[in-house]
Amino acid sequence: MSLLAEPSGALLPGRFAFLMGLYAENYHRLTRLFAPQRLAAGAYLSSVGDGLDVRLDVVERHRYTLELRLTYCLIDSETGELSPSAWLRLYQDAHLAEATHCHPGRRLVEVLGPFPAVHSVFRHRLRMNSFLTRWLEYLGEQGHSAATLERLHEPRDVWHGLRR
Repeated sequence: MSLLAEPSGALLPGRFAFLMGLYAENYHRLTRLFAPQRLAAGAYLSSVGDGLDVRLDVVERHRYTLELRLTYCLIDSETGELSPSAWLRLYQDAHLAEATHCHPGRRLVEVLGPFPAVHSVFRHRLRMNSFLTRWLEYLGEQGHSAATLERLHEPRDVWHGLRR
């Protein structure tokens, strides 16, 4: 009887390589679309006249990484948070962009529990980053870009009170 629930190589290398490919694709889509690596920390709004304004927050800038939040300017009636929303980590040196979580105020441990199985974490990351790929593609098709971004002048930790 084996103590392993799944073979150790079940996720590697094919599926892991696919996930890393998604991260690379998300990096290129995000940098072509909004060029966040050129933005100062703060909040930015992109409006293309379709009624679905997009907000990009450069939350933290580090030497090789950026912490970002990408969301529509819609308030979820249940949570009171902006939704849909994706928290992103952009690795400038590795040219990767990862969606770290997509639930308002909920980190991975809150979604999957304190000790999730490896395959559950992997599938969750795959779903989040596949969503991000499609969302970035859609935003580009709608006309959002670095040229449509306007800096919002408000404290960085304020997520509500957007222009209506």
